[in-house]
Amino acid sequence: MPDATRPQERLIEIRDLRFSFGGNQIYDGLDVAIPRGKVTAIMGPSGCGKSTLLNFIGGRLRPDRGDVLVNGESVPSLNRGDLFDLRKQMGMMFQSSALLTDLTVFENVAFPLREHTSLPEALIKTLVLSKLQLVGLRGARSLMPSELSGGMTRRVALARAIALDPLLVMYDEPFTGLDPISMGIIVKLIREVNDALEMTSVVVTHDVAEACSIADYVYLLGNKKVVAHGTPEQMRNTESDDARQFMAGLPDGPVAYHYPARDYREDLFLEDLNE
Repeated sequence: MPDATRPQERLIEIRDLRFSFGGNQIYDGLDVAIPRGKVTAIMGPSGCGKSTLLNFIGGRLRPDRGDVLVNGESVPSLNRGDLFDLRKQMGMMFQSSALLTDLTVFENVAFPLREHTSLPEALIKTLVLSKLQLVGLRGARSLMPSELSGGMTRRVALARAIALDPLLVMYDEPFTGLDPISMGIIVKLIREVNDALEMTSVVVTHDVAEACSIADYVYLLGNKKVVAHGTPEQMRNTESDDARQFMAGLPDGPVAYHYPARDYREDLFLEDLNE
């Protein structure tokens, strides 16, 4: 684990996480430590359980074994009320952005403030405008989600995620489907917002270059556990075959190009391919 994650410096600890779904084992002894105030990237191939991990941090899923601690609290052990209180300290930027389509940009960002606080409207206005200013969209406050580009939609989703000044912000595939300019803006904002608001960021992604440009630490998932971890520089120079294949985008390696099958010549002479 990274030196920065001594017990008092860890915001999130995932210990020996084991979980199966629909007969498929997703994790088999997963260990992750997320340091406070840093940007941590969770990477790995499709289907390895990257996004699922965010559901454990937020308490939507419970492990078969192991524990998930956030700010010293065991998430699976919390009752409903305490879990809701903890979630108020978390912001989430969904891959689809998940904006409320019948509300304006301003109302989307104001929504968590109205739901979870009793602040007067004048203060809500000030807070919403400050968050929109931070992501460069104060001038778009009256637009509807249908009037936004993909990159603008992500920025509004980010403004909403930080509306309550959370301790933690989780990003689920924030770079997917964006053009290069929009992607560059989101990459820049994740780093700048994290540092400006002194929060902790967990970025789930398979975009190696973007993640490594802003992350302080990287975890690579595969084979139902962590297969490699380190700083971006350490991950680029790793001796791990799993990490080398993923970081370099190699088509063959520990994740094989060919799906397991019988001998090719044997297949050719089979009368029934379903055998």
